[in-house]
Amino acid sequence: MEVTFRGGIHPKGCKELSRQVPLIRFEAKGDIVLPLGQGIGKPAKPTVKKDDLVLMGQIVAEADGFISANIASSCSGKVKGIEKRRTISGASVDCIVIENDGQYKAVEGIGVRQDLSSISNEQIVAKVKDAGIIGLGGAGFPTHVKLMPKNPAAIKYIIANGAECEPYITCNDQLMRTEAEGILEGLEIMLRLFPNAQGVVALEDNKPEAVEALQDALIKRHAENRIKVLPLKTKYPQGGERSLIQVVAGVDFPVSKLPADVGCIVDNVGTIYAIGRAVAYNEPLFTHVLTVTGTAVKNPGNFIVHNGTSVAELVEACGGIKDGVTLKKALSGGPMMGFAMSTLDVPVVKTTNAVTLLAEDEVEKAQSQLTNCLHCGRCTTVCPQGLLPQLMADAVHVGDLERYEKKLYGLECISCGSCTYVCPAKRPLTQIFKQTKAEIMAIKRAKAGGGK
Repeated sequence: MEVTFRGGIHPKGCKELSRQVPLIRFEAKGDIVLPLGQGIGKPAKPTVKKDDLVLMGQIVAEADGFISANIASSCSGKVKGIEKRRTISGASVDCIVIENDGQYKAVEGIGVRQDLSSISNEQIVAKVKDAGIIGLGGAGFPTHVKLMPKNPAAIKYIIANGAECEPYITCNDQLMRTEAEGILEGLEIMLRLFPNAQGVVALEDNKPEAVEALQDALIKRHAENRIKVLPLKTKYPQGGERSLIQVVAGVDFPVSKLPADVGCIVDNVGTIYAIGRAVAYNEPLFTHVLTVTGTAVKNPGNFIVHNGTSVAELVEACGGIKDGVTLKKALSGGPMMGFAMSTLDVPVVKTTNAVTLLAEDEVEKAQSQLTNCLHCGRCTTVCPQGLLPQLMADAVHVGDLERYEKKLYGLECISCGSCTYVCPAKRPLTQIFKQTKAEIMAIKRAKAGGGK
């Protein structure tokens, strides 16, 4: 195994703002708003109606299809309705709105330790599905689907992604420090499904406390034969799925293939912790870890937050915006792969790993310094996918989408932002590539649908 991947950059981490702040469970006082679609796949179908009383952990919306996920209530209270609400992405979607009674009464049996020796592999997958677990480190792919590859015996590595390479974000660092045994138990449960696989917890070497906690937990659980902790060189985007597979398994693969096609399954450490809680404690996914940070917030922190909590209420719990500081940009996620929020009056969803509040808008600054391409080649040097961003942008400029896709492999771009970060001409390369991918995929959908 290697300790890093090709390309990459070294942006300022800014993790010192929150990396030593312990995880705090935050229980919202206001309404809980649960969007029916919180990841990849079809939105869930409500199983409750207005005025129904619900308990924390109760399934309030069921998966609608194979690529879909259940949604559990994250509080106890009364359903106020199912209505359109603005979400963290800016879209207005159907949401279950629950009047939070502040008591957080849970469904009976949640948190009760199970006898894992009596649980079959089929029951493990069923429990993960029932819990509504999706990927907590990326786009939110339903986790139970990942656990059912065509050939389980061909899986060589189960990779627990603890890299957390995005600047500012530190919640998974704290999760690994405080719940190392729980993460390893989740990984051990996953390994039961794949008889030939090795477990690897991969994290950057700028998290020494987490490395130590995981190694201690390995010894305590006598799991050294099947699981190893792999400290990686601190470099962005080390936490990218393909970057991790390149390091751990030593293989590259195109976007058209899945990690399972090259013998790997990758899940965020938070996802794997949730698997352990679901199988060992009957606990649906109604909380997850999240960082509130940035140069504009008064008291950055790491939280165990209930899904559907208002971002504005979380920010208020951090002391709000610093005195004398103007909030220039609010991001869901970090500055490299996150996206701007137009308002804080939106709910946290399962995939929200951070809220980053900035006193300066670097994108705005870059726009004022934009020049023509200098042909320096820096974008090519740092691309972790080995692409040619300069030529890709040129192809987009002249409208040659076929060259962009077929000759330059533009759809392989993972939108990590490395090329934009190093560009001395301040060209918005990543934004160009995101828009181009969306355009190409829209054309493909139109063709597949007969132009409808």
